[in-house]
Amino acid sequence: MYTIAALYHFTRIENPGALRGPLFDLCEENGISGSLLLAREGINGTIAGPRTGIDTVLAHIRSQPGFSELEHKESFSQEQPFRRLKVRLKKEIVTMGQPDVDPLAKVGHYVDPADWNELIQAPDVAVIDTRNDYEVAIGTFEGAIDPQTPSFRDFPAWWDANKDQFEGKRIAMFCTGGIRCEKSTNFLIGQGVEDVYHLKGGILKYLEEVPQNDSTWEGECFVFDGRVSVGHGLEEGPHLLCYACRRPVLPNDTKRPEYEIGVSCHHCADETTEFDKARFRERQKQMALSEARGENHIKIVHES
Repeated sequence: MYTIAALYHFTRIENPGALRGPLFDLCEENGISGSLLLAREGINGTIAGPRTGIDTVLAHIRSQPGFSELEHKESFSQEQPFRRLKVRLKKEIVTMGQPDVDPLAKVGHYVDPADWNELIQAPDVAVIDTRNDYEVAIGTFEGAIDPQTPSFRDFPAWWDANKDQFEGKRIAMFCTGGIRCEKSTNFLIGQGVEDVYHLKGGILKYLEEVPQNDSTWEGECFVFDGRVSVGHGLEEGPHLLCYACRRPVLPNDTKRPEYEIGVSCHHCADETTEFDKARFRERQKQMALSEARGENHIKIVHES
């Protein structure tokens, strides 16, 4: 059984590069895979490994200046959901591209999962899903507005184009684990929106704590690891990942004529050239050969 820890924490880091090497080495020593991002604004990522290894890494992060209040969310998997370890330096731990946005200054009102249904069912509340379009496509809250944005960078422009329809409304926002809402709620406050709320712990905490019979969640929640999606109780969902476009597909989608493992699916078949598909086929061939030899085709990386 592998323990999966999803975490983020906003804090000022003067020299993120000084944290990267020791953190990478500790993860590697303890059999941890996954992805961690470090920036001057904090840390973000999801890691998986043995229970003792996860505890050791979390204790190390919390021992660093400014990280004592780091929170994390846990789930479990019978298989390692990551094929490699990445510890990267970034400009932002979640990219919004708005230099004036500062979650450490002010964010929206946190709403516990137990209180979320009551809030979003109020007639004066507009509920906005801040995730990317392919994530929203497989599941969201009943009645939520889908901005249909390909990336989080597109959210500010979407808001600017649509803000008039939310005049006089309270705004409730949500995302997978909560990190995007830290920035999106600060952004809206900066735009003059007074009543802004966000789901504490994100969809993952809601699915963990709210019984399915009481839930207003519909579908599955996309996650950025080998499980691809999870449902109520954080049980692994039915989705697979198209390794060409990184979008989720259902098992029946693999029977469609556009699907070729590692090469294309019905989402991306028309988005790539034949040259691209040839490269993807060669990559898939090399991966299959590595797996047949019992090797991990994707190496552990330590990069910026």
